[in-house]
Amino acid sequence: MSKDLTSPILELQRQRALLQMEYDEEKRAFQQQTEALGMLRRVKRGDAWMPLRVGKSYYNSLNQYCVEVFRQADDDTDHNFEFGRPVQFFVQKEKEIHFFHATGSVSYVDGDRMVIAVPDGFPIGDLQITDGQLGIQLFFDETSYRLMFDAIDRTMRAKGRLGYLRDLFYSHQKAETFSFPDIGFSYLNETQQHAVNEVLRAKDVAIVHGPPGTGKTTTLVEAIYETLRRESQVLVCAQSNTAVDWISEKLVDRGLNVLRIGNPVRVDDKMLSFTYERRFEAHPDYPQLWAIRKTIRELRSHRKRTDNWHQKMDRLKSRATELEIRINAELFGEARVIACTLVGSANRLLDGMKFGTLFIDEAAQALEAACWIPIRRAGRVILAGDHCQLPPTVKCYEALKGGLGRTLMERIAEQKPEVVTLLRIQYRMHEDIMRFSSNWFYHNQMVAAPEVQHRSILDLDLPMMWIDTSQYDGKEEFVGESFGRVNKTEAELTLLSLQAYFELIGKQRILDERLDVGIISPYRAQVQYLRSQIRKKEWMKPFRTRISVNTVDGFQGQERDIIVISLVRSNDDGQIGFLRDLRRMNVAITRARMKVIILGDSNTLTRHPFYRKLYQYVESLKQSE
Repeated sequence: MSKDLTSPILELQRQRALLQMEYDEEKRAFQQQTEALGMLRRVKRGDAWMPLRVGKSYYNSLNQYCVEVFRQADDDTDHNFEFGRPVQFFVQKEKEIHFFHATGSVSYVDGDRMVIAVPDGFPIGDLQITDGQLGIQLFFDETSYRLMFDAIDRTMRAKGRLGYLRDLFYSHQKAETFSFPDIGFSYLNETQQHAVNEVLRAKDVAIVHGPPGTGKTTTLVEAIYETLRRESQVLVCAQSNTAVDWISEKLVDRGLNVLRIGNPVRVDDKMLSFTYERRFEAHPDYPQLWAIRKTIRELRSHRKRTDNWHQKMDRLKSRATELEIRINAELFGEARVIACTLVGSANRLLDGMKFGTLFIDEAAQALEAACWIPIRRAGRVILAGDHCQLPPTVKCYEALKGGLGRTLMERIAEQKPEVVTLLRIQYRMHEDIMRFSSNWFYHNQMVAAPEVQHRSILDLDLPMMWIDTSQYDGKEEFVGESFGRVNKTEAELTLLSLQAYFELIGKQRILDERLDVGIISPYRAQVQYLRSQIRKKEWMKPFRTRISVNTVDGFQGQERDIIVISLVRSNDDGQIGFLRDLRRMNVAITRARMKVIILGDSNTLTRHPFYRKLYQYVESLKQSE
C-alpha cells in the first residue's frame, strides 16, 4: 500500500525532470535561432514578422499599454502568434540583430495586424526611429513553463481534494460514481447518450473518447449543459486557444452564458462578444473607471508630489479598485461557463475560485503538467479527446523517449478503462475511408452512420487511391530557404492528380456543389512549395477559394470532401522520419468525407508495417470493385 502512495510523487518528480529537459532544449533552440540567419528561418516558419509598420499606441480596457503593428510581407505565410504569447521587438541592420530588452505579449491578432501589450515605460518612440528593419518575434515562453512547474510542485505537496485526485489518477484505485438510471437525449445516438450519462454519474473522473467524426463536441456540449442543471458554474479548458474558441462558440449556440478569458484566434463579432475584455468594457460602470484611470495617468505624469497628491492618488486608486471588483463580481456572477486555455486558468482573475467540475477538451493534445494547472480548482475532472490523433508537441527527443508525450488522459484511460466511453458512430466519411482507421487505431469498433456509409462524388468511385511515386524520378530534398524537406516531383504529381480528378467531376459541378479540397503534407516546406505552385497554375484560378493547403496540425478538427496527401519521403534507405508518428496519418486520412488520394513512394514507405498495411488496403479496394 505504501508503494501505491509514494508512486504518485515519484511519477510527478519524473514528469518534472522530463519537463525540465524539454524546457532546456526549447530554450537552447530558441537562443540558437535568434542569430541573423536564424531570423530568416523564423520569419518563414511564422515565428517572426519582418518588416513591421507601427500603428497607434493606447491603453486598452484592461489598463494595459498597447501598440499596434502591421506585417508588411506580401506572402501568405501562416504564423504562430496568438493571444497571450510573449514577444520581443528587434531591429535588423545588415547582418546584425539588436533586441529591445523589454518583452510584451500578444493581446490580439487579426490577419496582418497585431496588438501588443507592453510594460509601462516601454520606449514606443524608439520603434518609430529605427534605421534598420523593424521586426517582432515570438519570445521564449517562460511563463507557461513556470506555471507547469508550479502546478507539479503544488500537486506533489497537495492534501485535500487535489491530493485525492493525484493519488487516484496514479493508481488502479476505482473512481467513485453515483448510481442513477440513464437519462434519454433524443437527439444523441446511443454511445453519445451513454457518454453524457457517464459524465453525470462520475464523482471523480470520466473520459469521452471521440474518434474523428463521432460528434465529440456535440456530446461534450450536452454534458456541460446537463452538468449546469446541477451546478451553478463550470470551468472549461483546452490546450490551445483555437480549441477553447471552438467549444465556447458551441456552448454559446446552446444558449449558455460563456465568459472567455483571453482573446479568440478567429476574430469576429460573435467570438469577441463573449470575451472578458469586451464584456468588461461594455459594463455600465466602465466609463467611470476609464475616466478615473485617465486621471491617475495624468497625475503620475505631472508628479508634483505634495501631501495632497498622495491622498488624491490613494483615493482614486481605491475607487478604481472598488469599481474593478464590482464589474468582475457581476461578470463572473452571471457567467455559467468560464472558458480559457489550461495555462490561462492561472489568470489572477480566477484567484480563489473553485469549480465543481472541470472539463478539459482536446485533452490528448495537452502535456500532463499543463492539465494540473486547472485541476487544483476542481472537484472532479472530465477529459475529452482522442489519444489516437495529434499528440502534444514535445521538441526534446530524450524527454519524448522518457514519456513526456504520454498524457494524463492516456494514463487514466489505461489504468481505469471503466471511466472511458468510446463514441463509436461517425458521421463524416465513407465507410471504406473509416475502416482502415477503425481497424488500426480503434480495435475495429467504429461504425459509419447510414447517411454517410456510401457517400461519394462519382458513381463507382474508389474512396481511396494511392498514387505510387516510386516510378518517377522525384526524390526528397532539403531546401535552404525554408529549411525543410520537399519533393518537387511529387508536388507536381499532387496537383496533376487533383486536376485529373476535377476533370472527371466537371468544373461546373465543383462550383455549383461547392466541393472543397484539403491538400495535406506532414512537411511545412512541402506545404509552402505547393501553395506557391497553386498560385502559378492557371487551371486552378476558379477553384482557389475551395482549396486549402496545410500541415496535418493545421487541419486538426477540420474536414473536406476531398483530401490529397503528399507524403514527401523518397530515399533508398527507407527513412521516413516523423512519418513514424502514425497518429498524424490517422488525422490526415480521416479529414476526408468522400475521397482520399495519397501520393507516396511505396518503395520507401512500405518498409514500415503501417504504410505497408495501408498500401495493401488501398490496393484491395480496387480488387473489390
